[in-house]
This record gives sequence, structure tokens and C-alpha cells, in this order.
Amino acid sequence: MRDGVRLSANVFRPDLKTRVPTVLIRTPYGKGAVLPSGYQPFVERGYAVVIQDVRGRYASEGAFRPLTQEGQDGYDTLDWIAAQPWSDGKVGMIGGSYLGIAQWRAALLNNPHLKAISPVVSGYDEYRDRFYSTGGAMKLGHRLLWLSQNLRAPGYKAPEFERFVLHLPLRTADRFATGQTSEVWQQSLNHPAEDSFWQSVSTRRQIERVQVPVLCFSGWYDNFVQSDLEAFASPKTAPRRVVIGPWPHNMSLRFPGVDFGSQSAAPVREMQLDWLDHWLKGKESPLVSAPPVSIFVMGANKWRDENEWPLKRARPTPFYLTAKKPANGLDGGGELSKSRPKKDAPDTFVFDPRNPVPTHGGAVCCNPAIFPWGPMDQRPVERRTDVLVYTSDALKEDLEVTGPIKVVLHAATSAQDTDFTAKLVDVFPDGVARNLTDGVLRLRYRESLEKPVLATPGQTYEIRIDAGVTSNVFGKEHRIRLEISSSNFPRFDRNPNTGRPIADETELRKATQTVYHDRARPSYVLLPIVEHSGMFQEEPTRKAR
Repeated sequence: MRDGVRLSANVFRPDLKTRVPTVLIRTPYGKGAVLPSGYQPFVERGYAVVIQDVRGRYASEGAFRPLTQEGQDGYDTLDWIAAQPWSDGKVGMIGGSYLGIAQWRAALLNNPHLKAISPVVSGYDEYRDRFYSTGGAMKLGHRLLWLSQNLRAPGYKAPEFERFVLHLPLRTADRFATGQTSEVWQQSLNHPAEDSFWQSVSTRRQIERVQVPVLCFSGWYDNFVQSDLEAFASPKTAPRRVVIGPWPHNMSLRFPGVDFGSQSAAPVREMQLDWLDHWLKGKESPLVSAPPVSIFVMGANKWRDENEWPLKRARPTPFYLTAKKPANGLDGGGELSKSRPKKDAPDTFVFDPRNPVPTHGGAVCCNPAIFPWGPMDQRPVERRTDVLVYTSDALKEDLEVTGPIKVVLHAATSAQDTDFTAKLVDVFPDGVARNLTDGVLRLRYRESLEKPVLATPGQTYEIRIDAGVTSNVFGKEHRIRLEISSSNFPRFDRNPNTGRPIADETELRKATQTVYHDRARPSYVLLPIVEHSGMFQEEPTRKAR
């Protein structure tokens, strides 16, 4: 590297006497000693494959600083590859999760040798993807699990996941989970708002600089899907294509008890090969001329190609919260209706951070054996009285919802700061309540993520919860359900309700929450409804990966 640090890489070359293009994979998880079978097709197609340990990991020298190192190190590695006698100077990058964010960081610098990238389930923003959420709450389970599995002190035996996510204060949770202080964890706690620290390392805020073609893959139940779609939709100077399937973070795994049908897979490697063949070898590829968005519509269980995201024809439709009797729990009287409420009494519940609503599936990351992900029956959660449950009548016909899910609440709290959560659920005729997507708003960030403002206890605020993205057909006789609460733990950290800085807080207080849904203060979920028009593909076009 430019500072003299040496990074270790394995180089695998086809048996050719000519110079060849290269596929670069940069990983913090160990490059190993042999070519993984998943990368063998690239060598067979005539590419050199370079797999590199990033700085400070495994056989590479230096200190591991993931927020800042991957741009320059990626740039220098591209230059090194181009200077080798077996290289034709053209390089593409592939890889998932951290390996994908490393691609975005390199692409920002526009090295002339980088011709295309293909990030998979990676996201493109450190604050909103890896540490915090679009509502300002920390993605606690994700972060601490990753730290405990990847940055553990030698010989340290970490406690069970269920124990270290409960540790207070958060300031020392890194030592409890890993046996040592983590620089990146401490940095994240020092900057809970999306301030200049995060803005300086954000790909999202600089993405207009990316000039290389991008082929991105993600899944509706992946932690990074919203960012992957936003990256596609952002201003661009080169082609971008995005493929979203019914997948979690590990796209090869299936969900227990849930079957999305024979078409639910996609030939990721084949598509990546075609993409790189076009941009590195000049070959024709149908990917380049096809519509740039491919989404799997759950419920219909079919793929559909689109020209944009979000869909211009999606019709934002409010479904209003209403209740003839309190909406607390599954047996309450909460309803979702297209009609505006009139004289409804508000719903109230007590949020106790000592007994938070547990996460039950969803777009979490990254080890399902420890932190289960994906679609799960939400009825065990919905039986709690600190969960408000609003359910529509049975649908008379299929209803497609595709796009961002927004929830608008008129709410008050007894605390200076607290959280409000929302979850969209598909209720099947037999009562199974399958989660689709969810979100959270930390009340101090109701005006912006950049500048927190504490609340006045008892005052009513109109707040907006970003509840993620989905594509789902609610079938005939299904019901649409919205859950409202104040915790989803450990997907998001617990708000202690004190209003003080959360990183060093050890006191946990109860908060009384009020959600209004009357004529003057309507609360609703805004669903992007797509009218059926026969646009689903009739024949399967995506085979097993």
C-alpha cells in the first residue's frame, strides 16, 4: 500500500498465455489457502481471481479500521493488479456484505482500472446500515454479534448472545462481548447522531461520484435491502441494476416452514459473469439492455422486471388506525381501515425497557442460529399488552404492496425521549401472522438524524416511522396488520427513557405511551399499492443458484 503496509493476497490464474482481466475480492473474513468453489467459474471463464485479506486481518499487516481504510487500500490494490504481467489492466470486484461495502468505497475513487462492481447484500452507508437505523436506534444485536464473532480477543470465551446484548452501559458492551475495547464500537457510541463523523465516511452522501457500472443483489429479509434499493435509485453516471429476492443475508439459506416456490432462486454467479464479460471483455449481455430492476413479489411468488424504484405507478394509500376498544394485544379491538377515524379514544401502553418486546425474525443479521431471521409467526409477540395490534377486514381480492412502508403516528409519551416501533404483517386465513418489514423512530430524532431534540412529556407529536421496504401480495381472505410498540429488541437497542446520552446510561425507566387516532389526529400506515396488470412472468427464468 502507499504507506508501506503489505496486504496478503492469493492469486488464481487461468492456464492462458495472454494477459487476462481480473476479479478482485477483498475480505476481512480470511482468504484461506485454496480457491473457493464459488469463484472457480471466473477462472474457467478466463479471469484471474485475486482474494485479499483487508488491512489488519489474518495475513495482512496494519491495524483494522473498517470505517476508513477500504477506499485507498482498494485503489492501491487495483493499481498493483494492473501492473502485473498477467493482467490486462481491467478489474471487476464482487462479494457480499463487508466485501460489498469495500467495493463501494473503492468505486468512489474511480480508479481507471476498475470497470464494474457487483455488491451483494451490502448496503452503502455505515451509519444507517451497520450501526444505527433510519430512525436513529442502534442495530444492537447485529453489531455486537459481529464484533463477538470477528474481533474477539485471543482466548476470550464470549458469553451467550442473550447476555451480552443486555449488558449496560453500552459503553462497555464491547469488552463483555469480545474481551477487549473495540475502537469502532467506541466511535459509534461517541456519534449516536448522523453527524459530520458519519457523513465523512458515507458512500450514500457521495454516491454521485461512482462512475462504474453496478450489479447489486439483495433480499427482502436482509438488513441492507433498503440501502441497496436506494443506491440503485440515487443519481448515477453509469448503469446500475438491482435484483431483490425473498432472501435473508445468506441468500443460499431457506426459511424454516416458509416456501416461496420454485422460482425464488436466481443465478447470481451466471449474472455476475455476464455483467463482467460485458464491461471487462466487451461481450454482449442481456443484462445491460433489460429493465434495470428485478423484484420477487412475495405472495404471488413470481419475479417481475421494472424500470425504476420506487415504482411510479404504486399508489400511496393510507390505512387508518382505529379501535372500538383498546388495541392492546392480539385480543384487543384495533382495526385498520381505509376510512378516516372519527371519535376514537386513544390507545395507551407502558413501555418497560427491562422487559422489551423481543425481536421475532425480520431483516436481521448475520447468524440465524443465534439471531433468527426472516418471516416468522408474530402471534407470540402480538399477545403482549405493550403491543398495539391493528388488523384489517379480510380482503375481498388480492392486494399488492410494493415499495417503502411509512407509518404516521400522532403520539405522546411521559418521557423526554423514547422509541416508537412499527411492523407490517400479512395475516393468513388460518391466523398465521407473517412479518414483512419493520422500523423504529427514536423520538429525539423526529426532526432529523443530525440534530436530536428532546420531547416535552405529554405533548402530542406527529411522527413518521420509516418501516422499510417490501413487495408482497396480500392474498384474498388475508388481512393486513400493523403492530405499534416501543421496542424490538435486540434488533434495536432499548431506549432507557431518561433523555440522557444512551451510551453511558444504566438507569431504565418505564414510559407511558399514547397513540391517537381520531378525526383531528389520524394515525395511519401508508401502503404503496400496485394494481394488478398481468405483468408477472409466466415462466420461471431464474434457476437455482
